[in-house]
Amino acid sequence: MASLHSASLRQANLRHANFGQYMAVMLVLGAGLASAAFAQTKKEYSFAVGPNANISVDTQYGAISVRPGSSTQVMVTATLKSDKVEVDLQQNGNRIQIASHLLSGADEQTGQVDYEVLIPPDATVSLHSSTGPLSAEHLQGDLTLEGPDAMVNVSNVENGHVHVRTMRGPITLTDVRNGHVEIASISGDVHMQSVSGPLVQVNSGSGKIFYDGDFGSGGDYKFTTHTGDIEAVAPADVSADFSAHSVLGRVHNDFPLQPKQHSRFSFEAGRSFFGTVGKAASEVVLRSFSGRIRLKQR
Repeated sequence: MASLHSASLRQANLRHANFGQYMAVMLVLGAGLASAAFAQTKKEYSFAVGPNANISVDTQYGAISVRPGSSTQVMVTATLKSDKVEVDLQQNGNRIQIASHLLSGADEQTGQVDYEVLIPPDATVSLHSSTGPLSAEHLQGDLTLEGPDAMVNVSNVENGHVHVRTMRGPITLTDVRNGHVEIASISGDVHMQSVSGPLVQVNSGSGKIFYDGDFGSGGDYKFTTHTGDIEAVAPADVSADFSAHSVLGRVHNDFPLQPKQHSRFSFEAGRSFFGTVGKAASEVVLRSFSGRIRLKQR
């Protein structure tokens, strides 16, 4: 009886071992099939354009990067993560529209398309992605970048309008010169380094606003938040008319301000400050409901 019992145990162990080997093989095969199903495909497209081309790129999921290329051509490299998504392209004269088209069963992973786009430097550009990131650099035309959760980066652009809108995505602008800048975000932080122009306007619900620059010459700068903090850093020789007020938050200023004769808000110690530095070439308005405001001297 003991020998029969031992034989039964050996057979049971053998069955378990074989089953384990079978499952391991199936897992490997499954991983291989999944990898094949998600194998990415790279496609390239080119368009001939004239001056001041208008280019839009729209993808539900994925990154979009735009840089300067030929002055007469638009080059697009699209990386599709699976066969659950297509690229739709349309050209009408000087206007080019590029969009990701999700097929049945696509999700955030299988529906992802990443775009790298080379464009004429003076082209007008509109970019949209829910997840991002979105980036544009070394351009001179008007830029619009939008996406609920997209991280946005704009650098080394000049002489154009820059419009950025996100819900939660962080926004970074670096070396923007002579720009009309309008930024809106619900909770994304906004970071600006060396940004100047006739208009620089930022609105954020709960995100922080950080500015490090010289406020240009003759521009209007207005930073507004509801609960987020605002921090601005400027050189000692800045030339600006400053106005700051937080209803419930605290304010701090490092500059010796010349008092203003009239202000739109009554002075409240610790909650507001007003005054000019230098020739007051630019107007700087900092507003928050409950966030802290700090103006720092570099």
